[in-house]
Amino acid sequence: MSTFNNNPNLRLNSQSLRKNMTKEEKHLWYDFLKKLDLNVYRQKVIEQYIVDFCISSAMLVIELDGSQHYEPEHKEYDKQRDDFLRSLGYTVLRFTNGDIHSNFEGVCMQIKKYL
Repeated sequence: MSTFNNNPNLRLNSQSLRKNMTKEEKHLWYDFLKKLDLNVYRQKVIEQYIVDFCISSAMLVIELDGSQHYEPEHKEYDKQRDDFLRSLGYTVLRFTNGDIHSNFEGVCMQIKKYL
């Protein structure tokens, strides 16, 4: 299991991200994740990264990808990030904002299936 970083800059950034969630993050949080009978963390610092959602007890990270994630340099960053998180034992599930809009039930089913 990983250690959580106490970097004050990351902690402040994660707090800001929690207060300013995207529309898609709010939808997934309020309409599904918050209702789970598990501790789900929003904008959780794991080592040098901030993940959108983390269910530590299941070693699960859930990421929602906006359009910037399709740019080549961001795709490479995401791959390195996912590889690092996997090296710590996490499973990373990635969904696009489009998935949240057009297939919300399917996204929720995939997460439930993993859990």
